[in-house]
Amino acid sequence: MATRFAFWRKIEEDSLAEKHAQPGLLSDFILGSQDGLVNVLGVILGVAIASYRYPNPIAIILAGGLAAAFAESISMGAVAYTSTVARRDHYAAEVERERQEMQDLPDLERNEVREILERWDFHGEELEDMVAKITSKPKAWLELMMAHELNLAPVGKTQARKSAILVGLAAILGSLVPLIPFIVIGRDILLGIAVSLVVSAITLFLIGWWKARTTVGRPTRSGVQMAIIGLASAIAGFGIAFLVSGGIGA
Repeated sequence: MATRFAFWRKIEEDSLAEKHAQPGLLSDFILGSQDGLVNVLGVILGVAIASYRYPNPIAIILAGGLAAAFAESISMGAVAYTSTVARRDHYAAEVERERQEMQDLPDLERNEVREILERWDFHGEELEDMVAKITSKPKAWLELMMAHELNLAPVGKTQARKSAILVGLAAILGSLVPLIPFIVIGRDILLGIAVSLVVSAITLFLIGWWKARTTVGRPTRSGVQMAIIGLASAIAGFGIAFLVSGGIGA
């Protein structure tokens, strides 16, 4: 009885933990902010070095950066929407397939429930009792199979819209981080590049640190990894623009 109570209590606690943690929102925010920051940083660093000799480079940098920021946010929001809809459709299709298998192949599906429970250290009479109880409730049976056989989670009807909005807004916020130093500093392009890199590195570190604090992992290590990966991606664009502008200047 105690073991059985612990089993159902574990399911309840896992459900509550998932409800409060909302990992999808966290991943959407990280995806949008990191992608927006890194892509726009790469664009404006490339534009800055390529337009350095022009009479008014700051106008070119801001125009290119803002265009990239809004294009990136719309693109990222659209991708978030379509990918979430695809996950929802996939889950719905798998639900129908699993429900049909429960009707056509009940013995095979019961054995799969038995295998899941055996992984959780249910054995003997207690195991058979749990299998009988779960398979007597079609809804519980189906949800157990979806979560622990197929490792799929349901996608809410409004989740695609929420993901699109959150990713798009996060991409805009992330895109503004490397742009603001150029707006504040003005015509000193080299100083703007240096400050933009520093501010972007700090922001990326904080995103990685917060991710680890909210989920699992070592915050400092996660922050450093996020900063290194993000800056490496952005500096690649800077390096290409430097080589191209150098060749043009020559």
